[in-house]
Amino acid sequence: STDGTWEVAQRFAHTAVQAGPERSAQRNLGTELATGPWVLWIDADMELPPTIVERAMAAALDEGADGVFVPEITVGDGYWTACRALERSCCVEEIWVQSPRLVRRDYLLETGGFLESLSGTEDAELRTRMIADGCSLAWIPDEIVHDEGRMSISFIWSKRYYYGRGLKRYRAEHPGALGTQAGSAVGAYRRHWRRLAAKPSVAAGVVVMRAGEFVAYGAGAAVGALARDDR
Repeated sequence: STDGTWEVAQRFAHTAVQAGPERSAQRNLGTELATGPWVLWIDADMELPPTIVERAMAAALDEGADGVFVPEITVGDGYWTACRALERSCCVEEIWVQSPRLVRRDYLLETGGFLESLSGTEDAELRTRMIADGCSLAWIPDEIVHDEGRMSISFIWSKRYYYGRGLKRYRAEHPGALGTQAGSAVGAYRRHWRRLAAKPSVAAGVVVMRAGEFVAYGAGAAVGALARDDR
């Protein structure tokens, strides 16, 4: 990271560590060093409402869950950020689109944590793995605020290309999961058509954005299919 996150973490966190090369390795190290029974991860550009951790823990304990879905909403400036915010607002309750953010530490340790060959789809892989393992999963309506700043369409598509490079491993681990996830998202858009219709100019951008993301994922997957498959 070159945005000053590491320096801020050193100033305010009780413990600050680094690992690499990417987020999965960093989260795995954090999980190994953690001392509590639960692990919650957030990104540097996310804001937590004051009681959201308490409510997530309450849901986990009350329902005897192995993980808790904590949905997120997008905020920021500009047209394409508005498109992302509208698109994401349709999928807040979609289990196959969201991913658990509070997970039992022992489950992560026993199953190998995050796949370090994935970047961007590691959360989805964990969710799919937990569902396949029959884990009990809870959900809370409280939302993490994800401040994504002013997004450009080129930035959005380049991220999806980067994420797509790990889809070979994801498909190998969970055949059919990508189709299930895509179907869940499309179903959410259909159910929330009134929300989309209320903002036609933004909804049109959502269509363009998602179509481009599909192409970018495919291009990344094609390149990733030629790469060596590491853990």
